[in-house]
Amino acid sequence: MFRKLYYWTFSLAGHPRAEAALGAVSFVESSFFPIPADVLFLPMCLSRPEKVWRYALIASVFSVLGGIFGWLLGHYAFDLIGRPMLEAMGKMDSFERLQGTTGDLAILVMLVTSGLAHVPPMKVVTILAGVISFDPILFILSAIVARGARFYGLAWLLSRYGARIAAFIEKRAGWVALAVLLVAGLAWYFLKG
Repeated sequence: MFRKLYYWTFSLAGHPRAEAALGAVSFVESSFFPIPADVLFLPMCLSRPEKVWRYALIASVFSVLGGIFGWLLGHYAFDLIGRPMLEAMGKMDSFERLQGTTGDLAILVMLVTSGLAHVPPMKVVTILAGVISFDPILFILSAIVARGARFYGLAWLLSRYGARIAAFIEKRAGWVALAVLLVAGLAWYFLKG
């Protein structure tokens, strides 16, 4: 099922309403959809390089809005909607592990790393931030920075290096995510101490 969903999302890149699909996927992946917006964003940018900045704006704005929706789900409807949704996606264990490490700085670091590299998954962190009533203004600001950096950074790399960088990112996504997580972990350690 996951593979079918992946290919369906990927197929939207060539659709006449690809921009609307990018906005929709960016929104839902920040709160409940299991496929990252990159699956749509990368092929759209490669097929229309003159529109990479427009696509980055669409993905960033709707991803932040989706994160806000995830925060609202966690804050106002966790038991009714958030918990069943996390259980259906198999993310409840991840949520419970992260819930034990809550604190403003920990949530902020998780928001940045999940926004940049999906580690931990963005949907889990947005819902968790709502559950613990993390400051909504700080939440929105960190989401803007992290998601904007992700999509505008990818847009810059794609506009400069094209398909070569897309293949590099796809092959080494795990290592890229690990590097971002390491940098964020070090920042958290030094800021905390």
